[in-house]
Amino acid sequence: MSGAKNCPETTRQKMIGMMYLVLTAMLALNVSSEVLEGFTMVDNSLHNTIISASVRNEDLYKQFEYLYNQNPTKVKEWLDKALEVKKQSDSLYNYIQNFKYEILKMVDNKNADPEARRVINKENYDAPGEYALVKGNGKILKEKIDNYRNFLISLSGNSPAKQQMYATIFSTAPSENGVPWEYALFEMMPVSAVITVLTKYQSDIRMAEAELIQYLKAQTDVSDFRVNKIEALVVPNSRYVFRGSKYSAQIVLSAVDSTKTPEFYVGNTPVKNGIYEVNCNQTGSFTYTGFVQLTGNDGVIRKFPFTSDYIVGEPSATISNEDLNVVYRGIDHKFSISVPGVASENISVRVAGATVQKTAGGKFIIRPTQDGEINVAVYAKVEGKEILMGNSIYRVRYLPDPKAYLQYSDAGGITRLIQDGNLNKRLLRGDNVAIVASYGEDELIQAKFNIISFTMLTIYGSVETTGSRLSNRQLADIDRLEGGDYITFKNIKAVGPDGKVRNLGLVQVQI
Repeated sequence: MSGAKNCPETTRQKMIGMMYLVLTAMLALNVSSEVLEGFTMVDNSLHNTIISASVRNEDLYKQFEYLYNQNPTKVKEWLDKALEVKKQSDSLYNYIQNFKYEILKMVDNKNADPEARRVINKENYDAPGEYALVKGNGKILKEKIDNYRNFLISLSGNSPAKQQMYATIFSTAPSENGVPWEYALFEMMPVSAVITVLTKYQSDIRMAEAELIQYLKAQTDVSDFRVNKIEALVVPNSRYVFRGSKYSAQIVLSAVDSTKTPEFYVGNTPVKNGIYEVNCNQTGSFTYTGFVQLTGNDGVIRKFPFTSDYIVGEPSATISNEDLNVVYRGIDHKFSISVPGVASENISVRVAGATVQKTAGGKFIIRPTQDGEINVAVYAKVEGKEILMGNSIYRVRYLPDPKAYLQYSDAGGITRLIQDGNLNKRLLRGDNVAIVASYGEDELIQAKFNIISFTMLTIYGSVETTGSRLSNRQLADIDRLEGGDYITFKNIKAVGPDGKVRNLGLVQVQI
């Protein structure tokens, strides 16, 4: 992996650094001009280092390009950062190169070397201070170095050692006695020394560029996990498949590192060994989310989120009596319909010749509207498609005939039904008196019947009326009856929700 160990300081670089320090100290002693030649030697050595670093950098960029061509998605982010490093490094390097040339033009005039390799007036102390301090270019250089340093630090976020290294190499802090960086570097310094120091910065730029490019290149696989065990796994979309649908499974290679144990979470709750178990006490569809947490080779903890779901259904068995597959026309029939492995919300029913209403919990209300037979077809939505799961034929029958009753309210106001019995005239004249049709108190079928007409027979003759209520003439005949007289209600016609008109039996009461 990258780090300071990837680009250790060579013996040659250490020697150059020591010479730079010695010659700087000698300047403070106001040594002779011959000593200034030593800066030229150091400068030449620094240029050789720059050339070597540049060659190495070009090779690193080529390696980066090769990695990008092999895996653009994985490498693009890091290559973009590497190219930005090159852009920023070249910008500062070229600015310093021009900075040196502008100083040389002030001392060597037309003989100034554009490459700033040959310095004629090495001992000039005025030009560096005038160009850098008087004209303000030293402050601009300081700002550019600060920006470059901060840029390098921002790209080495996972390496505190590198951050400290860049902060030290490109430090522009005042000297120990508080002298600003640009004054310490350019005030009363000979041109030869200034040129060498600036070349040293250029060398540092190329070395830092190489160091950071190597680091970024290493990041292309730093988040990869090393594996020592590979298994083949089959992950089906569903373990329950219906006839006519498709079984779908993804076959994958699972690679793991047996020396590292990931942490599993459902929600924010740890799951031991990644085995998630839950007691299923409620039916329906359930979704859960979580993440797998694993520490990478770079020490960074990474989370891999997931989402899954499952369906809980009632234990069920389908029991049917084929001989009694009968429904009655015109009334509601409650059906409980389920498909194993499919949530109730994904089940639908279609019936030709009947209306269908879906209620909660897999319940359906079916009302036949035709004679003969109806076909109840059950569909389930599986993987976005509706699949016919089965169907059943039901015979449609008219409702059985109800019985006719005389309805009245007793002395306590409770509604009573009577077919044959004794009743006083006062109760017969109550507001609740009517002829009704019903299956009785123990009825198994819920159906409402309407009385169309009936005939009341007494000793005074027969009187026919429509509807279920006694007519005024019928009430008048009842008033004329004596105790022991009979009233017979006959020709009672009723119609039910199936539309069939029925003739019901007699109702007889004695006064």
